[in-house]
Amino acid sequence: MTSVWESLTVDARDPGRLARWWAEALGYQVVVEGPDEVEIRQRPDRLPGIVFVPVTGTKEGKNRLHLDLRPADREAEVERLVDMGARHVDVGQDGDDWTVLADPEGNEFCVLRQRGD
Repeated sequence: MTSVWESLTVDARDPGRLARWWAEALGYQVVVEGPDEVEIRQRPDRLPGIVFVPVTGTKEGKNRLHLDLRPADREAEVERLVDMGARHVDVGQDGDDWTVLADPEGNEFCVLRQRGD
């Protein structure tokens, strides 16, 4: 018996706002929007989704789990995401293979360099 990956859940102070931010960043769409959760997916029938649920506290410390994005042009994608409200963060990373950003609520993610570079 195996399991199917259904979704990744993200705690958020404003789930709707953060879900829409990630939907725009990833080219996803909102498939469920309610007071207790907002889910985005690449397509309504395609798993996994990312589910945003409300919390009252703020994020503290470095994420123990994060997304890695690999665009065709890292520099252009970093600029686009920063223009959307992401910010550069330092989590003690080293090297030139990725850029660490945080979404509008402070959740870190990496933008990787192009394959073959």
